[in-house]
Amino acid sequence: MASALPQKRLSPEEYLAIERDCETRHQYYRGEMFAMSGASREHNLLATSLSAEIYNALRGKPCEVYSSDMRVKVPTTGLYTYPDVVVTCEKPRFEDDHFDTLLNPQVVIEVLSDSTESYDRGRKFEQYREIESFRDYLLVSQKRPHIEHYTRQEDGWLLTEARDLSGSISIASIGCTLKLADVYAKIEFPEDTGPEEGSGIFRS
Repeated sequence: MASALPQKRLSPEEYLAIERDCETRHQYYRGEMFAMSGASREHNLLATSLSAEIYNALRGKPCEVYSSDMRVKVPTTGLYTYPDVVVTCEKPRFEDDHFDTLLNPQVVIEVLSDSTESYDRGRKFEQYREIESFRDYLLVSQKRPHIEHYTRQEDGWLLTEARDLSGSISIASIGCTLKLADVYAKIEFPEDTGPEEGSGIFRS
């Protein structure tokens, strides 16, 4: 039996050349490309709603809101990825003159899916924290009205949560408040949408 040949590792430049000519989006890390799976109806509705609510709140301010087609690079680790929503109120910095790879996100939002939740909470968040400009991380459930908000502090990350449609999340770094009733306006939940176990605020 012939042995399998090792897969060729791609340089970042090779990845970007392929990615810019590809209809399917891929993450890139340590020489490998990883195809991103399609999103559910609820996932798409939430990502669109979040982008629209933040855009409207920041209208007239020197801020830019990007949807899931804006690639973000973590310079210290070499990860290229596509958050669901990205916001920066700084002058945006890009990797090159294609202006499609952002280097200085302030706010990153991920809509949680069964296949990606562990990664979004763990290794991905760990890498995002390497970005100097990164201040706020929001994890948005598509199964129930629930948003977790991690805010950078001098001594770690502060978690606050909103767990029902009467709640809201304040993103002080960009001067924006998200009302869950607006974010989840088009999402239908099963009758059992009671709060999950555990609540409160902690530092990580």
